[in-house]
Amino acid sequence: MKVLVTGASGFLGGHLVDGALRAGHEVRALVRPTSDVGRLRTLPGVELVHGDLGDAASLRRAVDGVDVVHHSAARVVDFGSRARFTAENVTGTQLLLEAARAAGSSRFVFVGSPSALMGPHDGDRLGIGEDTPYPDRWLNLYSETKAAAERLVLAADRPGFTTVALRPRGIWGPRDHSGFLPKLLGRMLAGRLPDLSAGKPVLVSLCHCDNAVEASLLAAAAPAERVGGRAYFVADRERTDLWAFLARVAGLFGGTPPTRRLPPAVRDALVAAVELLWTVPALADRREPPLSRYSVALLTRSATYSTAAAERDLGYRPVTDQEAGLRGLQDWVASIGGAREFVRAGR
Repeated sequence: MKVLVTGASGFLGGHLVDGALRAGHEVRALVRPTSDVGRLRTLPGVELVHGDLGDAASLRRAVDGVDVVHHSAARVVDFGSRARFTAENVTGTQLLLEAARAAGSSRFVFVGSPSALMGPHDGDRLGIGEDTPYPDRWLNLYSETKAAAERLVLAADRPGFTTVALRPRGIWGPRDHSGFLPKLLGRMLAGRLPDLSAGKPVLVSLCHCDNAVEASLLAAAAPAERVGGRAYFVADRERTDLWAFLARVAGLFGGTPPTRRLPPAVRDALVAAVELLWTVPALADRREPPLSRYSVALLTRSATYSTAAAERDLGYRPVTDQEAGLRGLQDWVASIGGAREFVRAGR
């Protein structure tokens, strides 16, 4: 098939390009004129198309002749205006859906996020399934706009144009410079990551990039009558004790494991102060806050996701386990000059 990958110059998008090439597909990559496409240019057979999710004409060029769209581009940071999040995550997805449908594409695979289901007052939740409803309110604009975009994708499903949403949680692996793991590792290398868990186990699902790619390729090929208009959680096989995992990563890369515990009352007071300060547009639109309700929720709430539906409908099975993933991450970090270079490159 001929496939289009959005976000192809980024972490997951780049791995999606690799996976589609290995599967024998023709690959077109949608990239911005300012994107770093050095690695993509080294891949034989990848066609680069310059465009932007806000530019409908460029999207029509990008989907021309394409069978399958893998839409992984999104604004994933924890800062920015509502208008910017809406434009990049919601309006951009709508324009891409319309362009793909008009061009005769048969499949649209959307990379969503379990954050779309996170409400401000949720507690620990284990074994979450796809019957979990969207909340009435969200923790941040990223979560809210990812939920809105996912709803658009699922509602667009129809005969001849199959739409599927995937919800990988905590994507990690080589070539990631800006995700949760390099950010936390950077703080551990500087000895500045306190343990926010208040001493309780925080059990989470993570998703290695190889497993997210596997699910995306399976979603592109699964029978339309089985998967059309549906969303699926995707995760590694392991259920991870988050703070033990972070301590292990710190040990692997020479950082300081989080041991200094921040009392919940102090933590919550700091979050409230930071979020009040980040109502100032000069900060809110340009810089990520050091703490937020969203980041604290990710680090203190247990949240694991059932992949039973993905296994049943997509034939999904994780292809990379956590041990192999950590070895691969170590090899890649060594190849680029070590952990400090890994973290520095994402700043």
